[in-house]
Amino acid sequence: MNKLTLILSCVLLFAGIAQAAEKPVIRIGARVFTEQTLLAEITAQYLRTKGYDTRVTGGLGSNLARSAQESGQLDMLWEYTGVSLVNYNHVDEKLSSEQSYARVKELDAKKGLAWLSPSRFSNTYALALPENVAKEFPQINSISDLTQALAQTTKGTRLVALDTEFANRSDGLDGMVKLYDMNLTRENTRQMDAGLVYTALRNGQVFAGLVYTTDGRLSAFKLKLLADDKHYFPDYTAAPVVRQAYLDAHPQLAADLKPLAALFDDETMRQLNARVDVDHESPSTVAADFLRQHPIN
Repeated sequence: MNKLTLILSCVLLFAGIAQAAEKPVIRIGARVFTEQTLLAEITAQYLRTKGYDTRVTGGLGSNLARSAQESGQLDMLWEYTGVSLVNYNHVDEKLSSEQSYARVKELDAKKGLAWLSPSRFSNTYALALPENVAKEFPQINSISDLTQALAQTTKGTRLVALDTEFANRSDGLDGMVKLYDMNLTRENTRQMDAGLVYTALRNGQVFAGLVYTTDGRLSAFKLKLLADDKHYFPDYTAAPVVRQAYLDAHPQLAADLKPLAALFDDETMRQLNARVDVDHESPSTVAADFLRQHPIN
């Protein structure tokens, strides 16, 4: 009897090992900022319920993440249309959200990358006013309005905070200044780390600052977003991008990820990002809670 029990135990053990071995491994990458960490963690936890063995590599720079995916070291990334369009495919046309998605889907397909169903949020750039400035100047609602306000100031006043990367990119500050004919010079701009821009805005140390439209600190710090009325900033709709070879081997993945992507809109991402950046919760905790509140059949 003991021998039979031992045999059955071994059979069940090996069956369990075989079943575990059958799980497809998916390697998910994430760039080095909160939103990417959250998207990767939510996706990993969700796909585990779908039978995948998920492995996340975070803290990647944009170019490194892209290179790793193109070379087959990563299977999936949450990518932004504007990043692929401008940074990787060098397209400088002004396109709508739908046009941007269609263009990057076409261009990246030639590189063996498949854009799946997109989310409903776009994490693009914006200029914002701190609460004290917004109250004092209620007439400033767009970047054109801000341009007029800056033109009426004396030299070195009404400072605008910009993150260093944007300030030094050809498609960043220079292009915006040219399009809006803005009075932005070394005297009235301050370059700093992106996180410090939010601190300067919260403390009322600057007149305006460059922000990201899904950042959780927008609501927490009561910042006022200005309309990009001349449509300078590209669309940055996020979508899961998967290596075509991986998708060919696991075609169900596209259907699995579609309802997950549909859960994310601008306000949802602001709330999720705020729980990490403002409330200091761990991304894994926030991800697990989000999936409990949004069950996908």
